[in-house]
Amino acid sequence: MLVYVGTYTDPILFGTGKILQGKGEGIYVYRLDQSSGALEPVGQTTGITNPSYLAFDSTGRFLYAVNELKTYEGKPTGTVSAFAVDPETGGLRFLNKRLTHGTDPCHVLVDRKGRYVFVANFMSGSVCVLPVLDDGSLGEASDFIQHQGSGIDFVRQKGPHAHSVTLDHANRFAFVPDLGLDRLMAYRFDPKRGMLEPHAPSWIKMKPGAGPRHVAFHPGGKFAFLINELDSTLTALSYDGRKGAFKELQIVPTLPEDFRGESTCADVQVSPSGVFVYGSNRGHDSIVIYKIDQRTGRLTYVGHEPSRGKTPRNFGIDPTGRFLLAANQDSDEIVSFRIDPQTGKLLPTGFVLRVPTPVCVKFLLRGNRLPGNPREQAGL
Repeated sequence: MLVYVGTYTDPILFGTGKILQGKGEGIYVYRLDQSSGALEPVGQTTGITNPSYLAFDSTGRFLYAVNELKTYEGKPTGTVSAFAVDPETGGLRFLNKRLTHGTDPCHVLVDRKGRYVFVANFMSGSVCVLPVLDDGSLGEASDFIQHQGSGIDFVRQKGPHAHSVTLDHANRFAFVPDLGLDRLMAYRFDPKRGMLEPHAPSWIKMKPGAGPRHVAFHPGGKFAFLINELDSTLTALSYDGRKGAFKELQIVPTLPEDFRGESTCADVQVSPSGVFVYGSNRGHDSIVIYKIDQRTGRLTYVGHEPSRGKTPRNFGIDPTGRFLLAANQDSDEIVSFRIDPQTGKLLPTGFVLRVPTPVCVKFLLRGNRLPGNPREQAGL
């Protein structure tokens, strides 16, 4: 099991007005010990600017990384880079990069057939689609969509802020949480042309000032969970795959009732078993845990686990469902937790890895099969 970590390498100005000095040197690769949760350095790929978010294609042969920039060669745009993955070492070979046609690209996704890459441009509030060529490199954009509008928060919602792109299990519909609009945008995906087409309903509205950020589907495909950055909530949704439509089921807090400080949400992940959902709190510096009712999709609170670092940005759950790795961006470390399969609670393994300004954690299993189906192991 290899672990790839995207980092900030250069200064970055966030929507909050905060400037972070990136300390990373590119993309770092580690080997995960699947018995202990320890991480062993394997290598790193340097010369990449702000590879803050990563995505593999379904074969594991190619890796794509956004380059989170406000300008590139004098143009108001970021870029996305393509890499071939060495099947023996896991090392990365640069293929090419393309413009994302928007500023501060913060999220990248490969469609399930590995034919298109989707990028969310946060600051300019847009989405870009790029075709994947036969050698894994990227072609010129096949589609571009610019969101319009604003929200009630005069600081964080002056304009649109597309934060991520997620496809449903059937590869038919694409969903884009827009923090600036308080909307989960919906599009029909045309895989023949690489286009995002208008869909009805075209969005689901969140509470004013919620700031939707990321959405994660349940493995069964009938439910999804949307984390809202600004009001620190988690929205449970039912999903009709035939219509490509969500229905709100429940909104729960990601913070304890007695917390009075400043905190914003970042990532949301569903366990491979589909039994638990996790969300990260930056400020409270914790991972919140909820149990998912497999029949209704509603959530029951399990607990909070301190991230044991500062500003847990992205985190990763390994494909076996045994470990969660929390990327503490502002304290320069990744903390390893073991997941209790019965309770969903996180147990620190004792392993802490020093990584400069880590942002994103992605897993790549090579050479052997997963030890069983996590959903079957959970009795589902």
